[in-house]
Amino acid sequence: MKITFTDTIGVLEEFEPKPADKFIPSWYKDMDSYLGATKDTRGDGKTNGTIKRCMPVFDSITAGYIIPTYVDVFVRQGEKNNIVYDGPIDISGIKSQPEYEAPSLAPLGLHPIEQAPTHPYRGSHVLSYPKWINPWAIKTPPGYSTLFIQPMHRESLFTILPGIVDTDRYTAPINFPFVLNKADSFQGVIPAGTPIVQAIPFKRDSWEMEFGKIEDFNQSANDLKKIFTKVFDAYKTDFRQTKEYK
Repeated sequence: MKITFTDTIGVLEEFEPKPADKFIPSWYKDMDSYLGATKDTRGDGKTNGTIKRCMPVFDSITAGYIIPTYVDVFVRQGEKNNIVYDGPIDISGIKSQPEYEAPSLAPLGLHPIEQAPTHPYRGSHVLSYPKWINPWAIKTPPGYSTLFIQPMHRESLFTILPGIVDTDRYTAPINFPFVLNKADSFQGVIPAGTPIVQAIPFKRDSWEMEFGKIEDFNQSANDLKKIFTKVFDAYKTDFRQTKEYK
């Protein structure tokens, strides 16, 4: 299967989307796989492995593709006294409103707060939701959509509002609304190359929920027994399937 990213404005190669395993965060890279940097047990049959040995965490960090910012964006705190606003949202508790500027290419836009006034991510964004203007048109094979989420297990100055797009049918660039995590205090540069979004293609299907029967319970119990036959890497060895994003 192939996912196609088409540049619509002319982005430098170093800021192109890449498989997520090219953006592994430094906290994860720098962490030892085992406490004390030595593979061992704790004396109770359990290992001294850290979160770096957890395959579900690794698979989430490396799933899909990362789209980064393609220019620097400077954030400045605007004085509340300069804000002119007569909308329905109470702004009496807001100290300031973030302002954004960039050297070129117009990487940001704004959504009025009235479009999602009670969204749980709203925080201090009382006047607008900024959005990353994405220069990439994304196309997936027939029957495949793309999940766009905040890059997983990564520190960030902002949080995007996640969404799903049927990228086999809609292939125009998709923009990504976000909130600044410290909207009333952060001032500084969001540098080019900062991960914006994790794009994970998936096959659409119809699902129906049901509750397991005794054979499902027995399978679960047997899987658990199998896990407990190994000291190290039981899930990785017996259950995990390799996932590739190139």
